Amino acid sequence: MSDERDTRHEDGDDTAAVARPSGKRSARRTRAASSSAVATIERPSDSAKATTKQSGKGKKAGQSGTGNPFKRLMKFLKEVIAELRKVIWPNRKQMVTYTSVVLVFVIFIISYISGLDLAFIKGVNWLFG
Repeated sequence: MSDERDTRHEDGDDTAAVARPSGKRSARRTRAASSSAVATIERPSDSAKATTKQSGKGKKAGQSGTGNPFKRLMKFLKEVIAELRKVIWPNRKQMVTYTSVVLVFVIFIISYISGLDLAFIKGVNWLFG
């Protein structure tokens, strides 16, 4: 399945920069994803073959946690930066909207729980007075 963000030219040049995602999903992409979900059922014989191939790898499979910790830290930080570049950050208007919705919801929940607390206090005082 090809990605619409891929900017390869007809001559096979892969050095072109990949455009950043816009955050909008296209109809073609969602249709392709839903139709390919049906075709991903794996047969039991295929999974048995895959496990036998993985077990034959030897020492390399068990050494994922070893190595220079500074290199692993640098790799982790590079991957974090790469993932943060993929994030679609909200603009100022969206941020104000989201913040106001959260504050209104928090105020509503605080008043609801305070009302329940007051009702229980009145009920207990009336019952055991």
